[in-house]
Amino acid sequence: MSPFAGWEMPLRYEGVIAEHLAVRTTAGVFDVSHMGQIETAGPDALALLARVCSNDVAAIAIGGAQYGLLLAADGGVLDDVFNYRLEAGRYLTITNAANHERDLAWFREHSGGLDVEVSDRASDYAMIAVQGPLAREMVQALASAPLPERMTIATRTLDGATALVAGTGYTGEDGVELLVDPAAAVGLWHALLRRGATPAGLAARDTLRTEACYHLYGNDLSTERGPIEAGLGWCCRSGDGYVGAEAVAAARAAAPEEKLVPFIVLDRGPARAGDHVVGGGVVTSGTFSPSLQTGIGLAYLPAARATVGHEFEIDVRGKLRRAQVERRPLLKV
Repeated sequence: MSPFAGWEMPLRYEGVIAEHLAVRTTAGVFDVSHMGQIETAGPDALALLARVCSNDVAAIAIGGAQYGLLLAADGGVLDDVFNYRLEAGRYLTITNAANHERDLAWFREHSGGLDVEVSDRASDYAMIAVQGPLAREMVQALASAPLPERMTIATRTLDGATALVAGTGYTGEDGVELLVDPAAAVGLWHALLRRGATPAGLAARDTLRTEACYHLYGNDLSTERGPIEAGLGWCCRSGDGYVGAEAVAAARAAAPEEKLVPFIVLDRGPARAGDHVVGGGVVTSGTFSPSLQTGIGLAYLPAARATVGHEFEIDVRGKLRRAQVERRPLLKV
């Protein structure tokens, strides 16, 4: 177990490699109840989300899901979130645990003049992620109706418990994320284990998401850098209308001095977050890949060197290790 954002979180069960490979070959189940939830409801719910979120929230159909960013006025990233449209004027936003209280305050701060109710729902949901090639099959066996497709959300009964089932995840595999009443979570967890899902902890979640090149807030994203250099311009709509839009437009026009790139380590041993790149740059995520059997990670490099195939050196605790820029994702599943 490990403390994280006020929670005691499972770091590993059997071991990171076994859990990682279970997700890649069958299915793993993660307790991610530390994630926060904010419900936005009312006639101006969309207007509020459009004001605070970078992506085109108006494009989300009822039952749809969308990734986006919360930005400060200077373009720094406050959080990366998922928005689900539950009904015409009702949305659920999933926040990172360490940022939840700040995000909630941010929503309320920007709701002035709008007919909208912002509710903290973090204590109302436990959250279980089931990921892997057999994940949907395992959950479907417990479900009252067909599961929602990728990037959609719907209410289903799972093993007798009402749940929001979202076709999203953080591993690069297919699967679902389940939001249930905390009182029903333990029973649902054990039902999934009986179906063959392998318990997986935060350590495996990190190796999996790094192989998929998914950003981790606090490592690859922060208030110190904006979405353009992070490679997330695709989820920042053009034009204005949201906090940070002017800074994003300026960064697009100027072209970033640094870019976030995925890499593999060519020498033996992984790099770690905070390791410096020789000649400029820094590793923001670094780990050993159980799938690729080598060190991998994400790093900010000077833009001129952030090209696929470029080799560079990382100072790993005083020892230089060669690395190479690769295409996303590092592991294609």
